[in-house]
Amino acid sequence: METDAQRIRELADGLASGLAGATDDEVAAALAESVTSLRRLADVVERRSDALAATGRLAPVEVVVPVLGVDGCSAGWVGALLEPGAPRPRIVVAPTIADLVAMVRESTGIRVVAIDIPIGLPDNTIRQADVLARQALPGKASSIFSTLTRSAYAAATRLEADSVNRGLVGQGVGAQAFALRDKIVEVDAWLRTRPTVTVLEVHPEVSFAAMTGAPMTASKKTDEGRDQRLAALAAAGIPRPSVLQGQGYAVDDVLDACAVAWSAARHASGLARPLPDPPEVFSDGIPAAIWA
Repeated sequence: METDAQRIRELADGLASGLAGATDDEVAAALAESVTSLRRLADVVERRSDALAATGRLAPVEVVVPVLGVDGCSAGWVGALLEPGAPRPRIVVAPTIADLVAMVRESTGIRVVAIDIPIGLPDNTIRQADVLARQALPGKASSIFSTLTRSAYAAATRLEADSVNRGLVGQGVGAQAFALRDKIVEVDAWLRTRPTVTVLEVHPEVSFAAMTGAPMTASKKTDEGRDQRLAALAAAGIPRPSVLQGQGYAVDDVLDACAVAWSAARHASGLARPLPDPPEVFSDGIPAAIWA
């Protein structure tokens, strides 16, 4: 069976064959740069596959472009910025998702923003992203909240949302799920401004499970859970951030943001996979999938 690395190399070879016929120097230079980048990507993919086959763990991620992983926190949003050549993630905090991304873009050209929040809201069905994420986390499925319907998020109160959601999909609305409403609506509104950056949904527990080959066993709120996640991140190529907590954000918020950034870096390298594949698309037109 042809591997991903082989397919990428074939694409590079196809572009390389076009170099001989390129009469424009600028076109030839662009083709040559693309060929080099594709061959480098093929090498990365091959190393990842070899590491996974040998150990059951993915090889450490290579940060090829700046990416931002984001998690919600009491201060608003906390981000872990990964940049090529940087020794460790840079932690940034802002009250809104728009402010956070704008602040980071003032100093670096981020290519991917990954967020631990549902993106792509269903109309009258259960999202497959949530179903498949639970299946990927045996013993930890409760960490995945069901995304409500778009109409339920438009409700002013949990009781109203509960009634709307039950009528559409037969599921009620718990307090914890409804507590995410404001942040979900905020990100949804921001996406409708068409930010000029790739935006993904990532769930940190799914990312940690992908890193290590199994779900994290200890709660992220405990010392053991913190140490497990720091070790998983280090093995996955994400060094310990210089800051782990601050005003309005806790250790678990930062570690979740780092895990989300790991998936963003994998997406930038063409290695991340969506749940489901391909993503669902509802009436909002926004692809709905959890990436890892």
